[in-house]
Amino acid sequence: MKYAIILGNLGNTCDRFLSSGYKDQPSKETMIKQASEIPGVTGVEMVGTWDITPQNADQMGELLAKYGLKCASILPDHFSQKRWGRGAFTSLDPAIRQQALDETMTAAELARKFGCPLVNLWPGQDGYDYPLQANYAQAREWIVSAIRIVAKAYPDIRFALEYKPKEPRTHSYMARAADTLLLAQEVGLPNVGVTIDTGHSLVAGENLAEAAALLMKAGKLFHMHFNDNYRFWDDDMIVGSVHLVEFIELLFWLKDLGYSGWYSMDQYPYREDAQGALRNSVEFLQGIEAMLTDSAMEELRALTAQGDAVKSTAWVRSKIFPHK
Repeated sequence: MKYAIILGNLGNTCDRFLSSGYKDQPSKETMIKQASEIPGVTGVEMVGTWDITPQNADQMGELLAKYGLKCASILPDHFSQKRWGRGAFTSLDPAIRQQALDETMTAAELARKFGCPLVNLWPGQDGYDYPLQANYAQAREWIVSAIRIVAKAYPDIRFALEYKPKEPRTHSYMARAADTLLLAQEVGLPNVGVTIDTGHSLVAGENLAEAAALLMKAGKLFHMHFNDNYRFWDDDMIVGSVHLVEFIELLFWLKDLGYSGWYSMDQYPYREDAQGALRNSVEFLQGIEAMLTDSAMEELRALTAQGDAVKSTAWVRSKIFPHK
């Protein structure tokens, strides 16, 4: 399992109530160094304009090399600038739509420069807020067209579409695993797939493992972001702090179906020690990884074949309370 961290998770983590951030903003080198100090972490994801630009790319490459980290993905910033406030790929302004495409092209070029095989796309402002506000058919056509253009231009880069049901809009166009899979398939290119963010999937009311299995069976699960929440909001909490059993099931199916991508932490530890929170998340997943031995995998395959909830819950209990 390859573990990565979105670099901004180690930053000042601001929100709409405290826009200056809950902490002082560390330098990029400090954040990269902190990421490298978490056992098992070998990669970082960088957000365009936040972490990585054409102007600082050489410097960032030197820092990654200095601390022995790979670039797991580049994320174009389609969400945090005023120009995207009414949409990026789906803006009614064709000039803004072109700028969104240009930003994606820049991210792909940076990914190629870093030898990074993945661009992660979360167009968070592409959605709507009210009934009778959106032309759903036209918006989908614009998204498909833009992604097809950039994916054709960079066939050596994989483009992973990250879905989320809401926030910052009340409704997002890429809201769930199934409709995002349909969109990726409509693009019709092998280098376009889907990212599961576990928190987004939980808020969408999905079963994490079922969503992963759906995408894996279609050959379209390209990337994973890990965090936790209470299913009401994308709280970006420490992994496993709420949904223990669901994460065990998710990692079982990821392993059973042969997922080979990154296990990337995407959290906002607003008030917590950021490095400590991310370390806890990685250690939690490493604990499940250690639990899923060959014999445990065989036991779980047999349990899922039987469909006996009493036996499967007893198996989980035996792992949590091994001396019972």
